[in-house]
Amino acid sequence: MTQHPHTSGRFAGQVALVTGGGSGIGAAVARQLAAEGCAQVHVADVAERNAADVAAGVGGVAHAVDVADAASVDAVVGSVVGTAGRLDVVVHTAGVDDPAAKARILAAQESGHPVDVLCELDDEAWRRVMSINLDGTFHVLRAAVRAMRPQGSGAIVTVGSSAAFDTLVGYPHYAASKAGVHALSQSVAKEAIAHGIRVNTVAPGPVDTPMASRTPAAVRQAMEATGAIGYASAEQLADNICYLASTGAGNVVGAVLLSNGGRFTV
Repeated sequence: MTQHPHTSGRFAGQVALVTGGGSGIGAAVARQLAAEGCAQVHVADVAERNAADVAAGVGGVAHAVDVADAASVDAVVGSVVGTAGRLDVVVHTAGVDDPAAKARILAAQESGHPVDVLCELDDEAWRRVMSINLDGTFHVLRAAVRAMRPQGSGAIVTVGSSAAFDTLVGYPHYAASKAGVHALSQSVAKEAIAHGIRVNTVAPGPVDTPMASRTPAAVRQAMEATGAIGYASAEQLADNICYLASTGAGNVVGAVLLSNGGRFTV
């Protein structure tokens, strides 16, 4: 592994793990952590080639991980701690959407008929979204807290969604999974802070990522029109996340930071 050359910055000398780091928000976070001094940036993704490409660009280490598989998550965290001896920052961005549900939303939009997703949503599609978005967050939080507790410090940032508050018609499984991420993260935050570990969440609105590129154009246009600011960039979300992971947010625990371009407030 190549050490990143930066020796100053908010994350100077720290060891970080980014799940879902092979693209989108996760890749932007990995790049920013490295640019701000992280000694080691570990990039984990189910798409190992993507993780390798991002890791190569930041002088980091790539890992293959399926966050829905607890053993896979434990193995990655164990590898990081075994190599570096510590783990200071964990950013969990891995997640999925449901292109089939988006296609049904588009069909309803084009036909003028009411959206009908729930009655067509099978158990497999429900479990896929839940197992990656919610179960995966549980696996990462548990492994990260286990690793950080002996050192008495650490920062964890999970990625929820503004869709948990302003639910999109026809997206019940995604909204439920992200609402679960918020509640889970906040509960863990109250427990983990006793060990010096801060847990916070960012709740994006629409973000211009590879996942968003799969959204049908008409649906994307409708989503974009709901706020004064259009789709956020992955780099803007990385700014939010790195703030929550930094000492500048030292008194921020259990927050859900809206980053949705003013679509709504809570």
